Order: sequence, then structure tokens, then C-alpha cells
Amino acid sequence: MILYPAIDLKDGNAVRLVHGDMAQETVFNENPAAQALEFVKAGCEWLHLVDLNGAFAGEPVNAAPVEAILEQTKVPAQLGGGIRDMATIARWIDKGLARVILGTVAVENPDLVREAAKEFPGKVAVGIDARGGRVATKGWATETDVDATELAKSFEDAGVAAIIYTDINRDGAMKGPNVEATAALANAVSIPVIASGGVSSLDDLRALKSCGAQLNGAISGRALYDGAIDLKEALAVMKA
Repeated sequence: MILYPAIDLKDGNAVRLVHGDMAQETVFNENPAAQALEFVKAGCEWLHLVDLNGAFAGEPVNAAPVEAILEQTKVPAQLGGGIRDMATIARWIDKGLARVILGTVAVENPDLVREAAKEFPGKVAVGIDARGGRVATKGWATETDVDATELAKSFEDAGVAAIIYTDINRDGAMKGPNVEATAALANAVSIPVIASGGVSSLDDLRALKSCGAQLNGAISGRALYDGAIDLKEALAVMKA
């Protein structure tokens, strides 16, 4: 399994939110590229980037720090937040992004996801963010009646590289991931699933590893910044 250190970008800084609430912000690094380099030097093999402002704006807002990260690090990175048309997808991939994450458009325009996955094989992931099993969009501000598992199943034949599943109620709260829901989703589809939200200890990572072969990895943010998880130890757990 792969550990994806998270760099959430707001107003040009690396931050963490609680439950996706833009008002509950902690700035961890005013230089996101430097933060990315710290993660890479510790041994991470991927980076998970989120343009928080972009998720609300519907278009990239924190492009400059993302570009700096891509220029200064040599590991693949995936990015979500405000990517809602083919031109933006193509632009990011041209700039060296390994994978775009499509969230809101997966609900509002699933045909775009299919088109992008066909145009850019292996470079398109679907972001499914849920509260109580129901998908939220537009930076988690808009609730829908869409079932998370059913949405994941609808992309079985689309050729997407991964599904990134976030339990919003666990995100940034340091209370552990929703292992049961994550396992259920991972076992319901053949697409690799990446768990996000609530990872706060090495035991949480071990618990996620028990979810089955379809779980490709886990994302961790606040726990790495707070020191609750040592990145090198976490990488060792994931590779064991």
C-alpha cells in the first residue's frame, strides 16, 4: 500500500482544516514546496495535493504553489480541487502532474470523467467525499442524495486509475478513519481505492491494510504535521 502525504493549499499556504470547514484552518507551512521536499526526503513515493480555494471557486486558484511543488520534487503527485473541464485537466498533465482527481464533476458531469480517463489513461482518479454515505461536492459545501458506493460502481467501466474515498466527518479530526465504510467501498468495486480522512496513528494504517487488496493506499495530513505519525515509520508499516 502507498502512503500519500497530503498538502492542502489555501491562500498559497499548506494548511489543514477540520471536517473541511474553511473557517477551521491551521497553517502548517507558508512554503508548500518546502513542505513537499520534506516529505520526499523522508521517503514518500507520492504526494496528494488539494487546491481548497479551487474546490470552492470551480477553477484552479493555488496553481503557483502546485507548479512549484511539481518543479522541485521528483515524485508523482495527484491533485484535486477546481478541476472541472478538459482544458484544465490537459494543462495540469502537461505541467507534469501524474494524476488529476475529479470530484464535483464525477457527480455533475460523469461523461467528462469518462472522456478524460480515455484521453489520459492512468492519469484520472475520482474523488468521492461523503457524509453518512452520501456524496458532498463543491468543496464539501453541497450535499447530494448520491450514494458513495453507487457512484463508485458507476465508473467501473470508465478506466479510472483510482477512487479516493474521504469520510468528511473524520477528516482533520484525528479520530481515526472510517475503516468499515472504506472496506465496504473497496470491496464493492474493482477500481483501486485510496482511503482519506482521520488517519491519526500507525494503528489506523494497520487497520486500513486489513481492508483487502483493493485498498491501494491511504492519505494522511494533520497527523504528519502534528507529529502523531512519523512518516518514515508509517512508510515502513505500509510496505510490510
